[in-house]
Amino acid sequence: MLKHIVMWKLKDHAEGADRATNAAKMKSMLDACANLVPGILKFEAAVAQPGLEATYDVILYSEFTGKAALDAYQNHPEHVAIKPFFGAVRDQRQCMDYEI
Repeated sequence: MLKHIVMWKLKDHAEGADRATNAAKMKSMLDACANLVPGILKFEAAVAQPGLEATYDVILYSEFTGKAALDAYQNHPEHVAIKPFFGAVRDQRQCMDYEI
């Protein structure tokens, strides 16, 4: 099994919207990717909640059956289509993949 975790810190204002609006849009876009390919075992997107400590604004926690499933997800046209928006609104991005 392969875990894929990505965190984004967003710009205060980008693409005509504020950070909170863009974070909600990112979550919605990620949620739409939850069943794109076989081999996705878990797919959870979340937005940092006010009042709770967080250094990043949006996180994706996902589990895949293996590298082939993750690669299929990464290259799926619907996933590729959301990347320009993510790139435009993000200030920082962290990613980690690891096998268990």
